[in-house]
Amino acid sequence: NYIAGGVCKSTAKLNGKVVVITGANTGIGKETAKDLAQRGARVIIACRDMTKGEAAASEIRTQTGNQQVIVKKLDLSDTKSIRAFAENFLKEEEELHILINNAGVMMCPYSKTADGFEMHFGVNHLGHFLLTFLLLESLKKSAPARIVNVSSLAHHGGRIRFHDLQGEKCYNRSLAYCHSKLANILFTRELARRLQGTGVIVNALHPGTVHSELVRHSFIMILLWKTMSFFLKTSREGAQTSVFCAVAEELESVSGKYF
Repeated sequence: NYIAGGVCKSTAKLNGKVVVITGANTGIGKETAKDLAQRGARVIIACRDMTKGEAAASEIRTQTGNQQVIVKKLDLSDTKSIRAFAENFLKEEEELHILINNAGVMMCPYSKTADGFEMHFGVNHLGHFLLTFLLLESLKKSAPARIVNVSSLAHHGGRIRFHDLQGEKCYNRSLAYCHSKLANILFTRELARRLQGTGVIVNALHPGTVHSELVRHSFIMILLWKTMSFFLKTSREGAQTSVFCAVAEELESVSGKYF
């Protein structure tokens, strides 16, 4: 469902499972973390804003009674931060069962990541691409395991502009977001092909039209969201597809799909 409604009906428990969720300090990611923590998982909130992250983790621990909810620093706009996160994770955690690439930026004014990539493409796709690559062996070792890529219906408006990947010749903030979400889909399909036979599945999803902080860079979108608020999903409702892709028993052998 693209608008309000829909719920993951799986009753799967995740005791003993390790989960990493990017951008889980707010919005859909936070609600996803709360759901998986409720199921007994050890949840690692990977985010840039540690203050918000600690507040979210504290809230989740209180509400779920699960004390295995921790926060780690991860800035997806900086490959040094991504590599540092992965290095520390691999030192501290023996397994990784679920990786949810949830964090993202939307409709930002033109800017570049620390490594010179256009911000949408750099954070939404390349940052998660690198993170997934660095954690892939841990996922394989922990199989059966799952990778969940949060994309968007906006991918239909995307084109991979190889002649201008960094948007230096022509930049449109809305299209830049669409391009990055298309990259998520293409990445999911190819990764699924390469992971055949490993016990690791990967799927992408559109969370629906959700009332979230993602639109904060667009005054017009903020007004539109307020006008349409009755029809928008809450963050909890928006998290349901992520939860479904992470835990649903019927997806155990399903990979490379878009939900």
